[in-house]
Amino acid sequence: MLDPDERDKEGIPLTARAAFIIGPDKRLKLSILRVIDSLQLTAKHSVATPVNWTHGNKVMVVPSVSDEQATRKFPKGFETARLPSGKGYIRTTPQPDLP
Repeated sequence: MLDPDERDKEGIPLTARAAFIIGPDKRLKLSILRVIDSLQLTAKHSVATPVNWTHGNKVMVVPSVSDEQATRKFPKGFETARLPSGKGYIRTTPQPDLP
């Protein structure tokens, strides 16, 4: 795969250093760089990335982190989704910095 924006000194496109998984329906199923970013965020910050997450979007606070812990851990705050059940386990916060 060639990166149309990155070129060498002769103007030839450089190869993109990423891997993509394409399904039988010819749609993108997985981008390896996205997965690595997601895994790093989860390991360092106790957050999860939703299925449609891209770098810089909001992430989800994992349920094992209490609201008190989340208040200390995420200085930009977090939002709790209103659910019919009244449970507050879906919480989002701005993406923390990647390591």
